Amino acid sequence: MSTPDSKGDENAGSIRPLMVDYFLMKKKTMRIAILAPIAWRTPPRKYGPWEQVASTLTEGLIKRGFDVTLFATANSLTGAHLRYSTPRGYAEDLGLDPKVEECLHISQVMESAHEFDIIHNHFDFLPLSFSRLIPTPMVTTIHGFSSPKIIPVYRKYNDTCSYVSISNADRSPELTYLATVYNGIDTSQFEYVGHPSDYLLYFGRIHPEKGAHLAIEAAKRSSRRLILAGLVQDERYFETAVAPYLDGSQIQYVGNVGPADRNQLLGNATALLHLISFEEPFGLSVAEAMLCGTPVIAFNRGSMSELIVPGKTGFLSAHIDEVIPLLDNLPAISRKHCTQWAKERFSQDAMVDQYIQVYKQVLAH
Repeated sequence: MSTPDSKGDENAGSIRPLMVDYFLMKKKTMRIAILAPIAWRTPPRKYGPWEQVASTLTEGLIKRGFDVTLFATANSLTGAHLRYSTPRGYAEDLGLDPKVEECLHISQVMESAHEFDIIHNHFDFLPLSFSRLIPTPMVTTIHGFSSPKIIPVYRKYNDTCSYVSISNADRSPELTYLATVYNGIDTSQFEYVGHPSDYLLYFGRIHPEKGAHLAIEAAKRSSRRLILAGLVQDERYFETAVAPYLDGSQIQYVGNVGPADRNQLLGNATALLHLISFEEPFGLSVAEAMLCGTPVIAFNRGSMSELIVPGKTGFLSAHIDEVIPLLDNLPAISRKHCTQWAKERFSQDAMVDQYIQVYKQVLAH
């Protein structure tokens, strides 16, 4: 791998001191291991937010001249060195045993830990149990807490691992964090749409906590068209709270879509409805919608106040009754401002810049 040159690279200044330090002290390029989840391919064909972030970071680090090895599924797509123990994601192949595949996957990176200067863990809490057994420092991005029951594992390794949160809202007071780094997006995959079509959009897992039923209620009460897209994660919820209202015209479900359809759906929507009932750690679809110029109306839970600027890139509300009048205020939102905000705050470059600083802090100790 080569180091970044100076011509035209606006981010070169932030990386060069770190790279120069490494060349002077170690006479080598920093070697980074990215440990991705293996429920889905990296990057995912459709759903798979953790795999998506791991992919975006990996490819961004490669562009900056780092020597990156991605530990993911065998069918993953990357410009990094790819290592794998499983042919495909266990969520895509139900013949695979998730626990067995995860065990083999994690052990692979840990047994080769001596080959790397940094291990960046995107695999939740299980890899932490190896952190005192390997010589390589481990950075762990905490993509959210599936349950408070997993926090004791993080707490146990508080002194040996470096934790990064993906929003200030998603922090446990029991843990010490090195930084907050917002998830980054490859902006080249999304197009700005200045004149959208006349529909509202729900984009996310079909699960009660994500609020598909509330998006349907908002559409019906405002007599607006609604398109729903996303992975059905709760079949009973879909059958009882979503399917009865699908009519193929006003309320339409288009399935779990891939990148091309995602870009079109997000960009051409009048607004994204994100009426969540849980403390969401981040919300990639919120940032992706704004990147396309689409404002977001969300319940003010979790990280939403960090992603959305009320009156500028969308609106925050507390109840469905507040959502209906906000729909009439959408013309006041500048779609260009939504795009500008998302590019500045949630781009691949912004995320890579911040993780480089994290690596620098870890290696300085």
